[in-house]
Amino acid sequence: MKILPPTLRNRKRYLAFELISEKEVSRDDLIKEVFSCASSLIGDLGSSECNIRLLSFENSKGIIRCNHNTTDKTRAVLATVSNISGTQAVIHILGISGTVKGATKKYLEEFEVFNPKEQSYLKEYKS
Repeated sequence: MKILPPTLRNRKRYLAFELISEKEVSRDDLIKEVFSCASSLIGDLGSSECNIRLLSFENSKGIIRCNHNTTDKTRAVLATVSNISGTQAVIHILGISGTVKGATKKYLEEFEVFNPKEQSYLKEYKS
């Protein structure tokens, strides 16, 4: 069987994200919850069209790959994630890129992890 030329292959987009949760969440639990939300929100056909794959996940940050036509659907799926294995969690999308290298350089290298226990951001609003 011949390999498809690059002009006929599906293009991909890479979503850099941050997971904000009360406790540590494992990679497997995150994958299960994302696929569960995808099948409930857009159905089996829609989730197969999105072709969602978790490429990397470390220190509450990671990269998800999806089809270039379905980035909006994928963002909607990630927005519906609210509970991962009994722990409240939210996925915050940092940005979208066409390459893994671009997503890593732009969004993950110089990113400061959000800490909900810090009260410094509340002082700014009270003043």
